[in-house]
Amino acid sequence: MTLPELREEIDRIDAELVELLKRRAACVHEVGQIKKAENAPIFVPERESLLLDKLMKLNAGVLPEKGLLSIWRQIVSCSFSLEGDMKVGYLGPEGTWSHQAALGRFGDSVSLLPYPSFAYIFSAVERGEVDYGVIPIENSTDGSVSQAMDNFAHTTLRICAQVEQDVQNCLMANIPEGEIRTVYSHPQVLGQCRDWLRREFPDAMQIPTASTAVAAQMAVENAAEGAAALGCPVAAEHTGLRVLRHNIQDKAVNTTRFAIIGNQKTQPSGRDRSTICFTVPHVAGGLVDVLQHFKAHGINILNLDSRPTRDTAWEYLFYVDVEGHEDAEPLAACLAELRAQCPMFKVLGSYPES
Repeated sequence: MTLPELREEIDRIDAELVELLKRRAACVHEVGQIKKAENAPIFVPERESLLLDKLMKLNAGVLPEKGLLSIWRQIVSCSFSLEGDMKVGYLGPEGTWSHQAALGRFGDSVSLLPYPSFAYIFSAVERGEVDYGVIPIENSTDGSVSQAMDNFAHTTLRICAQVEQDVQNCLMANIPEGEIRTVYSHPQVLGQCRDWLRREFPDAMQIPTASTAVAAQMAVENAAEGAAALGCPVAAEHTGLRVLRHNIQDKAVNTTRFAIIGNQKTQPSGRDRSTICFTVPHVAGGLVDVLQHFKAHGINILNLDSRPTRDTAWEYLFYVDVEGHEDAEPLAACLAELRAQCPMFKVLGSYPES
């Protein structure tokens, strides 16, 4: 085929794609009406996970999987808007990594609302001000996000999905590198870039901020005093900062796992992860005794962390991620045993791995 003929063929295919999308939209609108009548949630993570697996198999490696996933996310985002006005809260302002994670999971067609802290996001979801919240819970370089995890202990909300966000931090400022005396950023990002900062700016004061976007604004306002910020390149675009260095995190592979919190219980997808929290009897070997239940049932532990209970000095709340769904065996039987043994026990959510 000649170039003009190929272009005509592409135009015909594009027209077919639009017609197919319109047909899909009509079906989605009807689904939305049924969900509304049944008071069912618009966002169904387990169905999304199964659909994504089907798409990858149909693709058979022809299209880049990351690109296909991005296209599909935007199509689903349009579906959300057709089914109803979905609102999602994230740690703002615009330009944070939480903002990027929310966009990556829910697309451009839903209402994304910024909040000043993790506690505000939890409260907004609990009050029904937003349908879901996007909360960072773990970074591959710097571990658990303790400021976020502390909010899970006393909430009725559940983790109903997750999203992994590649985090490639940058140094941004409106002054030359040689004039930098203060570096602003979220504590988690400062931790991800700890070795780089020690090597490149050993004398610079590190000041933690509520978010990377706030850090960028501080760098703008205090440029004359030698201020710079670390964070997402998008934050530089929003504030007018120049990106001086890219990919400055200590580890080349730097990923943050975000939890999608809401009021619904996600059903099994066949490839799930569960997050639970519990306290253990205050006796020698108490934690070991609890963990033995996972081994006895052949359940893989993916993550284990602890936080002070804040109720009693030197008592701790343990957070554990395991493979499996709380309603499926063998995890269901294991959790029943733990409920009987642990003074405090709570399932924070079971949700698809993808």
